Amino acid sequence: MATQKLYAGAKLRETRTRLGLTQKEFAAKLGVSLPYLNQMENNNRPVSTTVVLALAQEFGFDVTELSTGDSERLVSDMREAMADPVFADAAPPLADLRLTASNAPALARAFLDLHRAYRQTHERLASLDEALGREDSRTQPSPWDEVRDFFHYCDNYIDAVDRAAEHFAQGAGDQGIRAHASRALRAAGITLRMDDNAPTRHYDRDSRTLSLSSRALPETQTFQLLLQIALLHQDKLLEATLDLARFQSDEARSIAKIGLANYFAGAALMPYTRFLKAAQDSRHDLELLAHHFGASIEQVAHRLSTLQRPNAKGIPFFFVRVDQAGTITKRHSATRLQFARFGGACPLWNVHQAFETPGRFLRQLAETPDGVRYISLARDVSKPGGSFGAPVRRFAISLGCEVRHATDLVYADDLDLSNPRAYEPIGISCRICERKNCHQRSVPPLERRLTIDADERGVLPYRVD
Repeated sequence: MATQKLYAGAKLRETRTRLGLTQKEFAAKLGVSLPYLNQMENNNRPVSTTVVLALAQEFGFDVTELSTGDSERLVSDMREAMADPVFADAAPPLADLRLTASNAPALARAFLDLHRAYRQTHERLASLDEALGREDSRTQPSPWDEVRDFFHYCDNYIDAVDRAAEHFAQGAGDQGIRAHASRALRAAGITLRMDDNAPTRHYDRDSRTLSLSSRALPETQTFQLLLQIALLHQDKLLEATLDLARFQSDEARSIAKIGLANYFAGAALMPYTRFLKAAQDSRHDLELLAHHFGASIEQVAHRLSTLQRPNAKGIPFFFVRVDQAGTITKRHSATRLQFARFGGACPLWNVHQAFETPGRFLRQLAETPDGVRYISLARDVSKPGGSFGAPVRRFAISLGCEVRHATDLVYADDLDLSNPRAYEPIGISCRICERKNCHQRSVPPLERRLTIDADERGVLPYRVD
């Protein structure tokens, strides 16, 4: 099998800039000529084995970062944007998108921001929102989308926050993380109350009283204690991280701060080094990990998707949560599989079936149109209201990785990984999926021409050319 050439010019330039080196100085340390380095940085030549080894030896660089990062995400996001009808006659080939993502990632992000602004303006007009007549009608990304993209392009791993949470957890000792958090809050003069009528969490700044719902699940209560620790004890760290992100609105910054506090809580509940080892030892058994760390299944699945610390990475997982309508409410992928930014997920994906089998794990072997195979795990994570008549929030989650990691998962045992027919053909979304005969296709692919024949009806009422 031929070895795939590695083009990582943008990553090389980024590394050199971060180190404050000129091309001449960087070339000397890597043991290559200046013209050769210039060609690699402009993706005219692949990164050589000599350079890969020099990066690791000279700078302690995690060489796996050369083949990961933003490129695949940018390509996926641009393909979805290019599927918009406005580009019907001008959509560039996939090869051009890959070149743009590799050579000009800043230009790719600027294009995505522009398309997002266009789409939001179009949706406002379509819904007769009268946006054009209001002073606040600036075509900037919604705060929610801006924060989602921040975590998306950080690989869902925030190193400073993760390490601070791990340091806090180390002080728990034998008393446990919940008792440690409670003691830290009381030491800061905060009164803790359990209240049947309280929301999940409420902090009264005037009386310095933290009230938690006594009807919430224990793992939820612990998580909320840790979240409050983050907001009170780690405020400077959170604010410094937000300064670096440079959000465009106060709303986005406020949403991101809650997101970072949530990140701290999850990382303190499941400290990186200890959690990574437990995950590897248990072969990523979610139930065992949930029991060991006093966390929920969803918390464990989400934490597994964040294990991307340089030089100590876990399996690159994708993680997604959907509601009953199929709308993606949480998404992250450290794999080549990237989720649709708009709309729902592929209907052939097993995450939708999880609602039909509450309390059970569903396993699926799946293959995307690019030929990459995955193992996917799905389960419902309904959240009870805590009393009779209270609404139940119903979600389903999916956690998965490329099938080459399957031997490290307990869920892959007894699956026929070598049988091509065992893999379900799935896609990203119907708008950009290239499959021609999918029996669950909802709309035609926007990058393909259609043939309509009134005298013939197959699986679909049209043929994809």
